[in-house]
Parts: sequence; structure tokens; C-alpha cells
Amino acid sequence: MTENENIAGDENSAGPTHSGFVALIGPTNAGKSTLVNRLVGAKVSIVSHKVQTTRAIVRGIAIHGNAQIVFMDTPGIFKPRRRLDRAMVTTAWGGAKDADLIMLLIDSERGIRGDAEAILEGLKEVRQPKILALNKIDQVKREDLLKLAAAANEFAPFERTFMISATTGSGCEDLMDYLAATLPEGPWYYPEDQISDLPMRQLAAEITREKLFLRLHQELPYASHVETEKWEERKDGSVRIEQVIYVERESQKKIALGKGGEAIKAISTASRKELSEILEQPVHLFLFVKVRENWGDDPERFREMGLEFPKG
Repeated sequence: MTENENIAGDENSAGPTHSGFVALIGPTNAGKSTLVNRLVGAKVSIVSHKVQTTRAIVRGIAIHGNAQIVFMDTPGIFKPRRRLDRAMVTTAWGGAKDADLIMLLIDSERGIRGDAEAILEGLKEVRQPKILALNKIDQVKREDLLKLAAAANEFAPFERTFMISATTGSGCEDLMDYLAATLPEGPWYYPEDQISDLPMRQLAAEITREKLFLRLHQELPYASHVETEKWEERKDGSVRIEQVIYVERESQKKIALGKGGEAIKAISTASRKELSEILEQPVHLFLFVKVRENWGDDPERFREMGLEFPKG
């Protein structure tokens, strides 16, 4: 076996290594990104109360014992209305079909209705083994959780059902134990210290988009997008980052900037602080807001987001 075939595997002498991909699917705002960040132990996916925050597949990489578990945080599955919606839903189902195991996450408070029921119906056509995770269990009575688990298992044959809280971590250790033991034997796909396959420029854009949503989610429409246009490593050890926030109308630009530039300054400060912590170096962040009408119909923007541009 060559060194490349057993990346970071030498220190795992207690037994054979396991590795595999786990697709995390579910309705919008079920807590998928929060759970991935919890299981990975670091911020790899943005979190917001705004629905459909995750647009493309984000892979978070966790080590548990001798196993490397690659979580695929997919966009929330919902009834699409626009071209971007269709691309996101197609990406989510495509990610599920590429995984070794599928984990359906359901918000226990919302239960099975609307999008959750449609996803359960869709899972009947998916051949991969499936497990069910009921999230936010601290908000629901145990008897109601048991009823919900039984109802979900009537739709699709789940190998196991886990009751967890992505926020507190309750039940997550048992979930990780199961995944580590269930994934196939084999070498790890990524170096031991890598936690995501997202390029740093794209991760930086995602962090700024999160801050944008957190600051303006009641005011700014869903149609906004962030791109990292320049990344310059400087001699003093700092990095200069220039990003563009794209919106569709001039009125949205005014919202993103805020009165006297107050909103964009707050977004920049929050994003710069988190980027400095992640990169472990000083960050000089410059944000610009540009109007690009109907960017949601621009194939180039879809490629930037890691989505396939849907035809028609």
C-alpha cells in the first residue's frame, strides 16, 4: 500500500480504517447546517433562520475513531418556484444518490407535513441505506417523538432512528458511533486535519452571506449572492479580501448598504472577525454592493455557487 492510499492511516493501528459519504437531506430549516457544524466540530456550513440558506453541497469532514465521515450538507428540499430553486433541489437529490448512506433530518416540532412528507415519498425510490434523525428533541414530549418516529418509518425502511439535538449535541455521540461502524472499510479520502472541501475563497463568501442574512433577513429579499473577487496574501502576514454582494434591484442595494453605510459596515465587521479566527491571521475585508438584474438567470452565477444551471 502506498502512502497516498492510506492518508493519515498509520496512526490508526487499533483496526482497519473506515470512510464514506453521508448525505444529510431534509426540509428547509430542519437544522442540517447546524448539525454538520456540530458533528465536524467546526464551522463549515453557514447557519441562518432564513430558509434555503445552503445553496450547494458543502462537505464537512469528521474523524471519529478510525473512521473518516464526510457529511454532505445539501440544500433544503422544498417545492421549487424559480430556476435557482430547481437547481438547489436537483443538487440535493443528486447528492443523496451519490452517498454511501442517507440521513434524513426532520424537525421534531414541525413533524411530517408539507416538504417532509414529500421527501419521505421520494426516499422510496432511493436505493442507498437510510437512517432517520429527529432533531430538536428537547422541544417535544417523548411520546410525541415516538409517534413521529413510527409514522416516518411507515414511509421508508430506515436502518436506524436517532433522536438528537443539533444545538445541544444530545444523541450526537451515538449517531457518530453508528456512522463510524457502518461506513465501508477503506482508506480516508482527505488529510486528517482537513474539515471541508470548500475552497477558502468560497467559504469566505459563504461567511459574508451568512452575516448578510443575519443582519437583514427581514429586509433583504432572498435574491442576493456573494462572490470573493480578490484574495491577496500580504507580506505582513495579513490577507486582503475583496467581495461583491450582488442584488437584483437598486432598492435592494440601498438596504444592503443601510443608512450612512451602517448595515454594510456591521456585516463587514462580523464577517472579518470570523474570517480572522478561521484563517488565524489578520483580515482586511472590503465589501462592495452591485446591482445585477436577474442574476438568478445567469449561468455564470450558478457555476460560482457550485450548481448546475437548469434548462428552461
